[in-house]
Amino acid sequence: MESLLLGPEDVRESTQLPEVIDAIEGAFAAYARGDVQMPAKSYIDLPQYDGDFRSMPAYVEADDWEAAAVKWVNSHVHNPDRHDLPTVMGTVVYSDPETAYPLALLDGTVLTRLRTGAAAAVATRHLAPADATTLGLVGAGIQSYTQLEAIAQVRPIEHVVLSDVNDEAIAAFRDRYADEYEISEGAAAEAAACPVVSTTTPVREPIVERVGEQTHINAMGADAAGKGELAPEILQNAKIVIDDYEQCTHSGEINAPWEAGLLDDSDIHAELGDVVAGNARGRTAADGVTVFDSTGLAIQDVAAAHVVYEHADSEGIGTRFPLVGTGA
Repeated sequence: MESLLLGPEDVRESTQLPEVIDAIEGAFAAYARGDVQMPAKSYIDLPQYDGDFRSMPAYVEADDWEAAAVKWVNSHVHNPDRHDLPTVMGTVVYSDPETAYPLALLDGTVLTRLRTGAAAAVATRHLAPADATTLGLVGAGIQSYTQLEAIAQVRPIEHVVLSDVNDEAIAAFRDRYADEYEISEGAAAEAAACPVVSTTTPVREPIVERVGEQTHINAMGADAAGKGELAPEILQNAKIVIDDYEQCTHSGEINAPWEAGLLDDSDIHAELGDVVAGNARGRTAADGVTVFDSTGLAIQDVAAAHVVYEHADSEGIGTRFPLVGTGA
């Protein structure tokens, strides 16, 4: 028996983005029903290298599929300048729940970008104005690409308002998408005035001070205690939906105002899984600003890996190899 090796290009080729979005939506619903196992993310800190490792295992039993996987991912801030390597790299082991056989070894870096964009699309589907045709992007890095591509699957996006302090990043984004979308540049406030906005920056202090009256915000950037992109006043006056209570209050967009006592349980409307499952309401006509606080869950990796593996396996994509011995 052999496993499937799927590198970055294999993952891209095997990604059916609408299917990934639907699978991640199903994973959130399964999470709300209690049909997942997702131990807390574990860390190995390596201060001597200004880095860390993180392991993210999960099992998902969705309506029409089940899957198990673990993502091994790092964050080494000096990799680009010292070793010509990305700051963040990931590998996913995707296994058969019934036999535990490792069906695939996947590049987790591309997969993470895809599943993060897909999670924003799920939130946008349930929380953003239905007629939104303009998307604001605060941050023009690589994650903004998958935010646009995924959100355009659930809303008829025609115009993108892009905000970034890096002119080269803006130019690269424009080169990539100018033939598909009308693209304009603006300050963070201009991007955040759009009916849908995704924030994907690594800032430690808020850079979005105001938003439109009915804006839906996908807050994707905060990933550590003390970080945040949105002014506390925005959160205090918004309908807040989170992906996971423990992770968001510790390291999500709400973590800093939560620690400061500016937000508490009464300010959280629901987890996204409960909205997807119908246990909590999504956007209503009475809603103004809505916020999705995304920290990234292992169930998203499992769902994305499931879609990628099934497509690659059926289409003969990737390299088969004997990863583990199966003899006596």
